[in-house]
Amino acid sequence: MQLLGIDVGGTGIKGAIVETSTGVPASERIRIKTPTPATPEAIGITLKDLVERHRWSGPVGIGFPAAIQHGIARTAANIDDSFIGLPVAEYFSSQTGCPAYVANDADVAGLAEMRFGAGKNSAGVVLIVTIGTGLGTALFSNGHLLPNTELGHLFLDNGQEAEKYASEAVRVSEELEWKAWGKRFNRYLTTMEKLLWPDLIILGGGVSKKLHKFAPWITTQAPIVPAMLLNQAGIVGAALFAEEQRRQLSLD
Repeated sequence: MQLLGIDVGGTGIKGAIVETSTGVPASERIRIKTPTPATPEAIGITLKDLVERHRWSGPVGIGFPAAIQHGIARTAANIDDSFIGLPVAEYFSSQTGCPAYVANDADVAGLAEMRFGAGKNSAGVVLIVTIGTGLGTALFSNGHLLPNTELGHLFLDNGQEAEKYASEAVRVSEELEWKAWGKRFNRYLTTMEKLLWPDLIILGGGVSKKLHKFAPWITTQAPIVPAMLLNQAGIVGAALFAEEQRRQLSLD
């Protein structure tokens, strides 16, 4: 099945038609700058533009930077606070003219990584951490997603919020060397391990390509591997989420 997957980020909104049986994009990947301010109306207009550029009229899967509960945004990260409480799936369906299925951005990236990437065929508990402006998380148990974990907002034993202490944005803004940042990130991962005891930890985001630079300071018992889909994960996972929701509707 081919579906349009869209990844809404704080700086860019990206989309492509995806062949869900393989996870391979079946069209050009189009990126549009995220509007400022990132209000519902402004993002809705951008999503409609993406749909029209792809000449698409079918279901759309959307990875969104918020906790999404039954289609409603409960938080807002790097987007306007007016999204909180908004039925975003219903709203984006109206704005685009297409059935829209919306889930947390880290969750959909995790779906893609578990189906086609580093988590493929992994049993047990898998923790996926996307390292960027913040720390996004997706948690799976025997392939099943626990949605909206938002574990980047956990407070560590030093009293600091994890993503304000150990994100890629913090590493860059504070000009931390890999050793110093690696120790900070390890503090976060070992905290996660004590709480969740994952069998595998997958790291996503651009910094995951540089795992060798901070791996010497990671002390988790669980093996650490880099994500494989990288910047395609959100788009692919959004399409997979839409497919899953369509299939569930057909069964109900």
